[in-house]
Amino acid sequence: MIAKLKGRVDEINRENCVIDVGGVGYLVRASSRTLAALPGAGEACTLLIETSIREDAFELFGFTAAEERDCYRLLTSVQGVGPKAALALLSALAPGDIAAAILADDKATLTRADGVGPKLAMRIASELKDKVSSLGLAIAAAKAGSGTALPGAAPASEAAADAVSALVNLGYKRAEAVAAVNKAVKKLGAAAAVQALIPAGLQELGQ
Repeated sequence: MIAKLKGRVDEINRENCVIDVGGVGYLVRASSRTLAALPGAGEACTLLIETSIREDAFELFGFTAAEERDCYRLLTSVQGVGPKAALALLSALAPGDIAAAILADDKATLTRADGVGPKLAMRIASELKDKVSSLGLAIAAAKAGSGTALPGAAPASEAAADAVSALVNLGYKRAEAVAAVNKAVKKLGAAAAVQALIPAGLQELGQ
């Protein structure tokens, strides 16, 4: 099994790229996010690889970050989510956004990906809510936020800050997210987990 490729970019196409490793060109399928992050032709690169072996095909799927690879593994564990749908989701949404949508049971966000309808989005959200938390992908949503402190919260908590960042990643203004999570913290208590604060915050926002 191939777990990583370290070589040079030979070419980048719409849905895949070719990585030259010691004169051997490996065709690697990837999300548009990964393909956009690759350097130009002839430049060095490293891709984490998931290998898929079927009776009729041997395919490599590449990722620039471990979070994206882990999210791909998680998504493809759901019945009906194959490599194509998983890459479509990762092209439409960052791993942290996918995690935040799953935790918030936000099926509409998941359907932004090509080929992901309401029924499949519902299955993804229901089957992966607990698994997202165990992999720590929920915290990836916070990395795109603007800080770890939660203004106005007493006391501030990491879970509350993560919830604020998750709501920001879902498209809400930070001030709105802070206000909603502050109200959720008052109702649920300072020890509330991020898994509880995200949906409670969305409820405060009228979702």
